[in-house]
Amino acid sequence: QVKLVESGGGFVQPGGSLRLSCTASGNIHTIHDMAWYRQNPGNQRELVAVASRGGTTTFGDSAKGRFTISLDIAKNTVYLEMNNLKPEDSAVYYCSARVSEPTMIGTLERDFWGQGTQVTVSS
Repeated sequence: QVKLVESGGGFVQPGGSLRLSCTASGNIHTIHDMAWYRQNPGNQRELVAVASRGGTTTFGDSAKGRFTISLDIAKNTVYLEMNNLKPEDSAVYYCSARVSEPTMIGTLERDFWGQGTQVTVSS
């Protein structure tokens, strides 16, 4: 089993910044990529950004130009730097990881999710 623990959420005024962190631990052979999603009640979960082991990053439209994602493979940790935050960025932010777990006969690739961290942007 793999566990993801997020931190860094909180309350910030419009125009402010926050940095989210997510660390994976447990039965890990390889981390392929780690990502951030967000969700508000009644809405679908939305991709914010993805960072791959190979260095590729992808951003959702709402994050382009304002957010930065970085993956520290040595620490099994992904960071999301959010700048110029807007009230519409308020949501629960979830970390996910695509991980290969070691098994008796090889490896098994699975997706794992964290519990989420609340980000509130308000004046």
